[in-house]
Amino acid sequence: MRLGIDLGGTKIEIIALDDNGAELLRHRVATPKGDYPGTLQAIASLVRDAEAELGQQGTLGIGTPGAVSKATGGIKNSNSIHLIGQPIVQDLETLLQRTVKISNDANCFALSEATDGAGAGAEVVFGVILGTGVGAGIVVNGQVLTGPNGIAGEWGHNPLPWPDAQELPGLPCYCGKHGCIETFLSGPGMMKQYKLETGEALSSKEIVQRAEQGDAACEQSMQTYENRLARGLAHVINILDPDVIVLGGGMSNIERLYANVPALWGNWVFSDRVDTQLVKNRYGDSSGVRGAAWL
Repeated sequence: MRLGIDLGGTKIEIIALDDNGAELLRHRVATPKGDYPGTLQAIASLVRDAEAELGQQGTLGIGTPGAVSKATGGIKNSNSIHLIGQPIVQDLETLLQRTVKISNDANCFALSEATDGAGAGAEVVFGVILGTGVGAGIVVNGQVLTGPNGIAGEWGHNPLPWPDAQELPGLPCYCGKHGCIETFLSGPGMMKQYKLETGEALSSKEIVQRAEQGDAACEQSMQTYENRLARGLAHVINILDPDVIVLGGGMSNIERLYANVPALWGNWVFSDRVDTQLVKNRYGDSSGVRGAAWL
């Protein structure tokens, strides 16, 4: 049995999978706000209760924003501030008396989709989360690629490639730089870009809906978004050459992306033909916790 934990800012979710990926159990509790010891106890309780309910012990993987610092063993780059610097792996291994694997949420998403999701069977899968932020994970032959710095796949904090004049220097990003891909391709990024261009405040969902209804400004915004996504992914294809790119997050529900973006990205991919597939996720919001179990 494989247990996966999705450690989020508002909720902690556990899933149990059998060896074939069938779901045996799923529970969630609220994340103790700003309480690191409370978070440890909440995770331990979920694990113990799940194992008692199912009558067996499982391996344990955890997905969370951020990554484990190889320098300190603590969490870095997390938007859950109370986790930063904390040796969560060591502490949970002590609490639960077993090995604990941990990876960031984008890596878990990519692993889930590469294992038995939309990228199943592919040698190289690039899993992208287009949501409140922009992140990505890389899976090669069924294994998450993390790298010596633990940041492989941090695509959202690279500059938008082949920018035109009005895209420079770009909006400020929380990471301290300007013009990161995240500021263009996240949901809030689309909203900010649209307001800059039109002066009107609309949600990303409203922009998509109005474009479908024939609104010219929203249609132009959608075409601009598709062009930027195509450039961003072409850059990835030129470096990584993945078999499959799987989209997740709220923006992955925009169905037109799957036809329109591959029709554009050949303009920047350094090849006479592009065989990389762009596909929608299979497991949606469940991919993070499923990927944690597959760790």
